[in-house]
Amino acid sequence: MRERFLRACARETTDCTPVWFMRQAGRYMAEYRLLRRSHSILEICKTPRLAAEVTQQPIEALDVDAAIVFADLLLPIEVMGLSVEFVSGVGPRIGSPVRSPADVRRLETRRSADLGYVGESIALARKNLGDRVPVLGFVGAPFTVASYMVEGGGSRHYAKTKSLMWSEPAAWRELMERVVEVLVPFAASQVRGGAAAIQVFDSWVGALAPSDYRRFALPYSRDLIGRIRATGVPVIHFGTGNGAFLEVFAQAGGEVIGLDWRVEIGRAWQRVGDSRALQGNLDPIALLAPTEELRRKVHAVLDGAAGRPGHIFNLGHGIIPETPVEQVRAAVRMVREYRPKRLA
Repeated sequence: MRERFLRACARETTDCTPVWFMRQAGRYMAEYRLLRRSHSILEICKTPRLAAEVTQQPIEALDVDAAIVFADLLLPIEVMGLSVEFVSGVGPRIGSPVRSPADVRRLETRRSADLGYVGESIALARKNLGDRVPVLGFVGAPFTVASYMVEGGGSRHYAKTKSLMWSEPAAWRELMERVVEVLVPFAASQVRGGAAAIQVFDSWVGALAPSDYRRFALPYSRDLIGRIRATGVPVIHFGTGNGAFLEVFAQAGGEVIGLDWRVEIGRAWQRVGDSRALQGNLDPIALLAPTEELRRKVHAVLDGAAGRPGHIFNLGHGIIPETPVEQVRAAVRMVREYRPKRLA
């Protein structure tokens, strides 16, 4: 299964479509909920033994083709001098958000080594899993990480982020450059720990207009991805809500472009070109659908890929907590059993 995933990243032929899921380790699994009774999210992230245990849980439960390290994309902002807490029912809350040029100048960039516990988690998971599946690392994309830092958490409209971008473009540029300077060594430490690929999550990029993406996000994502690729591992570049500017998004790089569920995969390949592998892109809520409807939707994604080399089956975003584990297993079986209708 390790080679199946890596061959797909390189757009090579595989015996069947590799499959894994974003947020495949988390609250929908009983094993994870049991662990959370005695440990906070941050405690699990920062304890390699616990993070490796959670990383491995879906491999045993789901028979997927890749594990992804249990961590959080906000961990790097702690070493930049901001506090992070996870509030039940609310989500992440960041102390002392970045709202001014002076706030940007106070951010630290030389403590990436403090995040070494994530690489240790990957190394331990790799040791425990052997050659069964690759272990993936990940980082947030610069825009998504910066938007959390400015907003102080999640947001519907990203008004504070856009206000800083537009009113203080020099400060925004410095903020993004500082974020990249932390993310690059963080990703490299994950590769040293044994990560077979790095996924770059641009979870909130869909908040941007195409012109703003080109100006305020693309240069920094391109810089980050290029520097991660220099470590020798493939990069999966995923964005949510980027269908309006998918071609521009792809210009930032990545051997694999991750798609959300709002685009048809066949059309997406036409837009980004056959030189890229694609990952995706089942609607996560489809995992709550009746079995036959789930099968129809899984097959629609696979039909759209049409047996091209370089397709990795995944969701268009992460598994939600209400998802029955058996439905996730069923989706894996459906992918395994599918026989593609090859392109003419």
